[in-house]
Amino acid sequence: METKVLKPLTNTREDAAIKTAAEILSDGGLVGLPTETVYGLAANAYDEAAVRAIFAAKGRPQDNPLIVHIAAFEELFTLCRAVPASARRLAAAFWPGPLTMILPKSDRVSGAVSAGLDTVAVRMPSHPAASAVIEAAGVPLAAPSANLSGSPSPTTAAHVLADLRGRIPLVLDGGACSVGLESTVLSLTGDVPKVLRPGGVTPAQLEAVLGAVEIDYAVEHQIAADARVASPGMKYKHYAPKARVTIVDGPFEAFAAYLHAHRGEGVYALCFAGEEAALDAPCVVYGGADDEAEQARSLFAALRALDEAGAARVYARCPKKQGVALAVYNRLLRAAAFEVITL
Repeated sequence: METKVLKPLTNTREDAAIKTAAEILSDGGLVGLPTETVYGLAANAYDEAAVRAIFAAKGRPQDNPLIVHIAAFEELFTLCRAVPASARRLAAAFWPGPLTMILPKSDRVSGAVSAGLDTVAVRMPSHPAASAVIEAAGVPLAAPSANLSGSPSPTTAAHVLADLRGRIPLVLDGGACSVGLESTVLSLTGDVPKVLRPGGVTPAQLEAVLGAVEIDYAVEHQIAADARVASPGMKYKHYAPKARVTIVDGPFEAFAAYLHAHRGEGVYALCFAGEEAALDAPCVVYGGADDEAEQARSLFAALRALDEAGAARVYARCPKKQGVALAVYNRLLRAAAFEVITL
């Protein structure tokens, strides 16, 4: 299969690239789609065969649920059995944007989308090309990240092609993703809203709208391989380069000494900007130590750069575990298969 790349010029329903994407989706095909978080691999959420084709193209485990993307709040009422007042408040504050809400699903949502669960994850992306495609297709779109399962998520069209060229017919090139990490996932199905996956909307921002918010154990800890999960990104090793990654949690001086003691062929540092000169190994940078937003935008591209450099062993500087940096830490944990050394 030839994979075409088209760049929307107007990000409207009438744009030729948008119309082509909508036609492919209407015919049951898959499209690599830009969003503000990461590029998604989109299919008609109401077409079960198309949804199953997502899993085949990615090599994705069947028990890993998908997020459904919408262009208008009213679409929730078709996808969900109940839409609580808290969902309205969250939508008013954060939609369109990098927040996914988990709600009780309606019969319209197939088990292929929800991985057999009685809930559905829904968000409204803010990228204008994504919104235009959803509107032009006239249906919600199921869309996990547009990469091979387990590899770093794509934040450019080139990343999508690197993983899925020949597996899908079209990638829309909407430029680099502005957030760079997958959306925050918040479950509204329990007594207290619970963050299942951190992202660009922080727990503090959610608390400002809702009051008390819990953070799921799986955000910072490994869970059982047979556990059923309501959100993507909770269970499997994800976002990983080919190299073995270890997070080194401690002061910079201790990190530098540890790296020096473990230097060797194929050993790389994943570090913060400005630290390279003091480290005794080749380095790939993922933002400044105090710039959480840049860390988020840069992380997945940095992990891919390590592959391109031929890294075999990577020691990664540990981000802070709060705000947007909590999401960065969450992704690094999975890239490292939860291997953390504390100095």
